[in-house]
Amino acid sequence: MLNGKRILIGIGGGIAVYKVAELARMLSKAGADVHCVMTRSACEFVTPLTFEALTGNQVFTELFDLTSEREMGHIALARQADAVIIAPATASLLARIAHGIADDLLTTIMQVCDKPPVLLAPAMNTSMWESEATRRNMATLKQRGMHCVGPDEGELACGESGAGRLADVRTILSELLPLMAEHDLHGQRWVINGGPTVEAWDDVRILTNRASGMLGALLADRAAIRGANVSFIAGPGTPASHAHVKRMDVESAEQMLRACEQEAADSDVFIGTAAVSDFRFRDSLHGKLKRGDMQTMMIELSANPDIVAHIANMPSRPGRVIAFAAESDNHIAHARSKLLNKHVDAIVANDISNMGSNLAGGWWVRNDSEQTITADSKSAFAEQIINHITELNR
Repeated sequence: MLNGKRILIGIGGGIAVYKVAELARMLSKAGADVHCVMTRSACEFVTPLTFEALTGNQVFTELFDLTSEREMGHIALARQADAVIIAPATASLLARIAHGIADDLLTTIMQVCDKPPVLLAPAMNTSMWESEATRRNMATLKQRGMHCVGPDEGELACGESGAGRLADVRTILSELLPLMAEHDLHGQRWVINGGPTVEAWDDVRILTNRASGMLGALLADRAAIRGANVSFIAGPGTPASHAHVKRMDVESAEQMLRACEQEAADSDVFIGTAAVSDFRFRDSLHGKLKRGDMQTMMIELSANPDIVAHIANMPSRPGRVIAFAAESDNHIAHARSKLLNKHVDAIVANDISNMGSNLAGGWWVRNDSEQTITADSKSAFAEQIINHITELNR
């Protein structure tokens, strides 16, 4: 999503500047073309050379750079950006932007920054953040359409504790993505499950599988970034979700079924990526079963519900139901069999070797067609799956 995008980072003067270096690195690693503008105060904390090394681009610090200004460089920096991040957005910087004071390169750029989305990441002392002036300035900037992430609460550089810490760089990145995405899923309600389920034998031992939940989490995140209202029912160990995702954590297959039933009724799309345990222990024990002298043991299992099939056949069926089939061989044949038996709209078939890893690839299978999905990561795989689903809805 960031590949080839031009991101302008405006860097204010504060101790949190060192965190912004990590943000610049992450953006560059994601394929973005990152350009940095530093205030003179920011240069007191970290040298421009640091950001040049991380981004591979010249860092701008001075308004009156004759070479740049001959071509109205500050206007070009603003107009060529796909998005702007101000971090750390100090109290002084927020005030100057809010009141239209253009006394250095960064504030001058912000005077003409009327097209790309702007994400403010404030960082300052708690008293400064909670002051009436800062609150008023933030309200003004939000009214102009700017967005804000943070600040977080915690111990500050001055030794005090409270709100004022720069938001985690991963949080800043996750808040940036929806601002740049095409919101083609806006107004749609998507429900996704992911991860393994866990069936308790006693209070210590469990029955589960190797699923990581990574693909389900990526699908939920990407759908939310593209504007959908997403509910994600996650099994144990599933990675963290985007802030815009409504997440419900469950353990057993029965818990997952109940949550899916409630959320999926009359939704637009249901995607069943979860590796639901086929069986559960018929009798779950309290406490810890002692081994004693036993060398063998017979255990009775009961079948768990088929969640995807249940959702596909309930009266308030979602508009589209997508299932997954992780197989070791005959992938497409097995997928077609499940497609008919479960009454779903499409199945994504993939190989069990991908379970628990970042490997990706598989097949998009429908009644009358099949398409290979080739991807170099689960992130790209998730994006292509969503594209296939949106094609169904056209």
